[in-house]
Amino acid sequence: MEYGLRNGGVLWWTMVVVVLTCAVCQQPPQLFQVGGKKGWTTGVNYTEWAAQQRLFVGDWLLFRFDKHYYNVLEVNETSYQLCNDQNFITNITRGGRDVFNLTQARPYYFLSGGGYCFQGMKLAVNVEVYVPAPVAPPPSKNGVYISAGIQDTITVVVGIALALDFLLKLY
Repeated sequence: MEYGLRNGGVLWWTMVVVVLTCAVCQQPPQLFQVGGKKGWTTGVNYTEWAAQQRLFVGDWLLFRFDKHYYNVLEVNETSYQLCNDQNFITNITRGGRDVFNLTQARPYYFLSGGGYCFQGMKLAVNVEVYVPAPVAPPPSKNGVYISAGIQDTITVVVGIALALDFLLKLY
């Protein structure tokens, strides 16, 4: 263990700092009310609503509905297409103001049972991994450009690595 701390420790700690720094770069999760102001009910075009949204891993869907009439079931693609409310993946219905966390980058499918799916109460969304938009670099004189954010990250990582190296030499 001591050998690893003295010889490989700085590299290991540097990697930990880089990973944690990149984790901070993620977009904070957002809450999307399904169907906008109308919520989860008949008479809403959820395909159109979904096309106007960009959902990322970590975001939340809020389903607002009358729990006496409707429910929300997560289903597979086939059940979504056929409006089949049997053998659902998850029943997220709790009280009519229910949230669902989008934890993976993949398509998600939801519908309301009891025949309401056939009246348009079904939703398909595609969840993506958030990738920050690149910042256009300003013109440089020598052809090399490193953004201020990357410069700051490199400075912090190098500083921590040097501090850890110094402390490990004292150890």
